[in-house]
Amino acid sequence: MIYDRYAGVYDTLLAPLEAAFLGQWRKELIEILPSSGPIIEIGAGTGLNFKYFRNISELVATDISLEMLRHAHNRNPEVKIVRADACRIPFQDDSFTAAIGTLILCSVEDPNEVFTELRRVVRDDGVIVFLEHVRPSGLLGPMFDLLNIATTRLMGDCFNRRTAKLLRDFGFEIIQVEKKAAGAVNLIHCRNRK
Repeated sequence: MIYDRYAGVYDTLLAPLEAAFLGQWRKELIEILPSSGPIIEIGAGTGLNFKYFRNISELVATDISLEMLRHAHNRNPEVKIVRADACRIPFQDDSFTAAIGTLILCSVEDPNEVFTELRRVVRDDGVIVFLEHVRPSGLLGPMFDLLNIATTRLMGDCFNRRTAKLLRDFGFEIIQVEKKAAGAVNLIHCRNRK
């Protein structure tokens, strides 16, 4: 698995972006989440979000990469860590009040499989938030389409998804889409409507 191979250098590679803007965007996203009730983070990776979960009562972090989760556990051993594919979340229906995903939907083959699982495990009217790089509008859009040819072949990373539209088409209620980096990154706040 590609993320197992990159787990040891992932934080170092992202460090400049984290310092410049990603850390602030993570914090903004997490501030949307409710402070009560269990929350699931899908695609938690090395746990870069953990330091921003200050007022969260219960957090379950999942990722498909065992190596990434080892780093996440070292970052905060108190967070419940579960190895799981976001397309097959091993929890009962309505287990969580909210869900968060950060830079994950680019790496799944079919986002609707993830959405189906989130609809199932997040309670009705629960909050679902994403921080995702997306295909921007305007002149940058075609550039992202070209970039996507390389990223999908090299890393399996779909660089040009229209994530807010996919979420809306699936049936989640879009509360807000905040565009960052000329629209190339979106903070997306949804409600689960069953």
